[in-house]
Amino acid sequence: MGFRLPAIRRPSFSSTQAASKCVEVPKGYLAVYVGEKQKRFVIPISYLNQPSFQDLLSQVEQEFGYHHPMGGLTIPCSEDIFQNITSCLNRL
Repeated sequence: MGFRLPAIRRPSFSSTQAASKCVEVPKGYLAVYVGEKQKRFVIPISYLNQPSFQDLLSQVEQEFGYHHPMGGLTIPCSEDIFQNITSCLNRL
């Protein structure tokens, strides 16, 4: 008599896919909160090395500083701008 275990599937994440209500972030990714509604996105940490993403973070730092009350990185640009930048990064 054997045990049957359910298959474990790894979730697929992309920069434009909002994370589920799950609090955990997979290794190699980080959560950011974007826009007025603070929509949560899970993005690859490799984006942090990209010049266009660094420019966005620089603008955020200059305008809003480092205080992030949500506990994660808060990017107060519109979701459309964020998705445009990250979709360009996905093509690299």
